[in-house]
Amino acid sequence: MTSKKPAGPKSKSGKKQAKSSQAAPAKQVRAKPGRQADSPENAPAIPKARTPEVPEVSPALDPADRERLLAGTHHDPHTVLGGHPVPGGVAFRAFRPYAEAVTVVFDDVRAELGDDGEGFFSGLLPLTEVPAYRLLVSYDGTAHETEDPYRFLPTLGELDLHLLGEGRHEELWQALGSRVLTQQGVTGTRFAVWAPNALGVRVAGGFDFWDATGFPMRSLGSTGVWELFVPGVGEGELYKFEITRPDGSRTVRADPMARRTEVPPATSSIVDVSRHEWGDAQWMAHRADRPVHEAPFSVYELHLPSWRPGLTYRQLAEQLPAYVGDLGFTHVELMPVAEHPFGGSWGYQVTGFYAPTARLGTPDDFKYLVDKLHQAGIGVLMDWVPAHFPRDEWALAEFDGRPLYEHGDPLRAAHPDWGTLEFDFGRREVRNFLVANAVYWCEEFHIDGLRVDAVASMLYLDYSREAGQWTPNEFGGRENLDAVAFLQEMNATVYRRCPGVVTIAEESTAWDGVTRTTHHKGPSGFGGLGFGLKWNMGWMHDSLAYMSHEPVHRKYHHHEMTFSMVYAYSENYVLPISHDEVVHGKRSLVSKMPGDWWQQRANLRAYLAFMWAHPGKQLLFMGQEFAQGAEWSEAHGPDWWLLDPAYGAEAEHRGVRELVRDLNTAYRATPALWERDTDPAGFEWIVGDAAEDNVFAFLRRDAEGGPLLCVANLSPLARHDYRLGVPDDVPAWHETLNTDLARYGGGDIAGHDTVKPEPQPWHGRPASIRLTLPPLATVWLRPA
Repeated sequence: MTSKKPAGPKSKSGKKQAKSSQAAPAKQVRAKPGRQADSPENAPAIPKARTPEVPEVSPALDPADRERLLAGTHHDPHTVLGGHPVPGGVAFRAFRPYAEAVTVVFDDVRAELGDDGEGFFSGLLPLTEVPAYRLLVSYDGTAHETEDPYRFLPTLGELDLHLLGEGRHEELWQALGSRVLTQQGVTGTRFAVWAPNALGVRVAGGFDFWDATGFPMRSLGSTGVWELFVPGVGEGELYKFEITRPDGSRTVRADPMARRTEVPPATSSIVDVSRHEWGDAQWMAHRADRPVHEAPFSVYELHLPSWRPGLTYRQLAEQLPAYVGDLGFTHVELMPVAEHPFGGSWGYQVTGFYAPTARLGTPDDFKYLVDKLHQAGIGVLMDWVPAHFPRDEWALAEFDGRPLYEHGDPLRAAHPDWGTLEFDFGRREVRNFLVANAVYWCEEFHIDGLRVDAVASMLYLDYSREAGQWTPNEFGGRENLDAVAFLQEMNATVYRRCPGVVTIAEESTAWDGVTRTTHHKGPSGFGGLGFGLKWNMGWMHDSLAYMSHEPVHRKYHHHEMTFSMVYAYSENYVLPISHDEVVHGKRSLVSKMPGDWWQQRANLRAYLAFMWAHPGKQLLFMGQEFAQGAEWSEAHGPDWWLLDPAYGAEAEHRGVRELVRDLNTAYRATPALWERDTDPAGFEWIVGDAAEDNVFAFLRRDAEGGPLLCVANLSPLARHDYRLGVPDDVPAWHETLNTDLARYGGGDIAGHDTVKPEPQPWHGRPASIRLTLPPLATVWLRPA
């Protein structure tokens, strides 16, 4: 923080905040000065009272107030600075470090204040009430006319303060942080921050040359909120809060509620005003028409900074909707977009929970991207990280000198795996910060869904902790009751306020009722967490384990592909092949497959078609749609060169992408694959025990009972005349998808135009059909 003497304050745009002292003639008045608080022996005589009943007082500050203002520990500077009626008139007091002179200006009057030393100025004017005055402040012989922040009433009303105190302010971003507004006819920026342990808070920024001394904030009672309206400060201004800790030391912090930040590694917050005009009214009006679990839902997950490295939000808006739309995905899922200091965290260590990362543009630029995706008919999900936050000294950790956002118990605060801090979910203001944040992304940025990261780490007190490193809850259990209450509140609030939005839990355990309603208690005694969907981590681990085996060994692991149906309807599931499965030593999806290059791609194609037909929604990470062989790295993103026609194997990669496009096209056109994802009546095994053959066959049914038959042959042998039992009410079956087609890179062994059932019972069915099953392939058939 600089301490050099400034030439005079300017706005962010460089324009002077005030008129020159020569702007207009005015009546010159010399205000009656007060004594210098630190030199009473030199103080001028206090003017005699005009009447014995109304004695005049010195307008100078009390020594204790001076000291607290200089130390940054004054809890209510507005009570001593500005204009205040006193016996004998109105006392004006200003605290302008480095100023040479301060003059009060109103109507045609100019009254110079006395210099009380150390940046304090005061004077007494014979007025009956405080006028709407301005200050003429001189620095190095140059005068600037400006508004006095200490003549304005608080910008937060009683309702705001009540909701803040209760931890129930669902539009918290409207009350805290920086906000450009007009107060008492004057435009400026209101700064507000929650820091209940602070002895004092001041605001620093470009407008005060990063010297916060002259801009102390006031404490708004028991809420722990500090507030200051600074006239003349507007959009684009950089700022931080200077907080005096309980021990008297100071720390300078970014705004936890900042809606815009500097580009990392810079850490200042920025005053933001949104000017985006949305063009997605049709999307927003209809996104709640059908419940998500009864709708097509196939998701393309991506990391925005590395999908096309170097592109901004607006540049991505010109490419991403077209690419995803061409592939037929219904949604994109964005890895965390909230501001984070370390790009290598992929956004999962958040410091700016209310600000889209500035690496790719402004908040309005991000809105533009969401808008364009909606206009292309593509929903937008984003990863949301309420489980933890990093320890950066300019961010949330011990924000006001004591544990605030983190738990007060060091064992509860420290995340054992990531070196971060866990939120104190039992503190109402912290829950409010997070619940409002979930609402904020959905309402301000039109986000259609939140995938909540690391839910398991929140739910269990003993998560990654050894015995003795955690304390049981009040009932002696390992459940984090505070986190349960927070997740229930978050889900209930989002679903109430934001129709059509879905919340998705990345929860890796068998916690009961993740997608059950919050008011419905299960066997454990807990109400449901209230999520709309849950990642099926069990299916992902089991199915990938099966596919990684050489086909000759797969018969011993057949259950790994069928076990998911034992619990498929215990929750509303998403089948996730996410970034976590294709990074840092885990190999890409195609590289997990056994065999030579042809077999790897055949296995991949068969697996994707099996996945798209399995109950549950689909999620596929970028690069896997064209069988990228390398693991994903945020440093360079997908290997797009594999799709360059000049590359010799381009057709093999493009074939897999063609399959993904056709999977999505057939999927969206086939209600049997999504309409009854959460209804056991929507699934029937034809044969689930053909371990020796490595064959799986099942039916999916839509709400009207219409079937789709999926058959996967995960052996390297073609199986001719393979008999399968089928319902006898379907006169003929037509093949709608075959992953062995030549255009996908397959062997094109056989296709089925029309297959008619024979009256021969099989697999417990009254009729059967005979198929040729290509090797390492999945076929879909529908009634002809």
